Amino acid sequence: MLLLLLLLLLLLLLLLLLLLLLQLLLLLHQLLILLLLLLLLLLLLLLQLLLLLLLPLLLLLLLLLLLLLLLLLLLLLLLLLLLLLLLLVAAIFT
Repeated sequence: MLLLLLLLLLLLLLLLLLLLLLQLLLLLHQLLILLLLLLLLLLLLLLQLLLLLLLPLLLLLLLLLLLLLLLLLLLLLLLLLLLLLLLLVAAIFT
């Protein structure tokens, strides 16, 4: 009888240990998820900082491109005016 009681107590202790181990595993799982979320947040923050730093550079590049396009358009207009002047001179002398 005493042996049976001891065996039952041992089984109960083993079950308790198993439950404790399961609880520890769940805690580790939660910690891993928390760590991954923190890493994702850090990555997003880094991306936002990079975007914030690169945005003025991109705007400057866009402005320079627009200025270059305007200069090209002005040059094209000047060439068109020169061609018109040449045609006018050719019309006068013929």
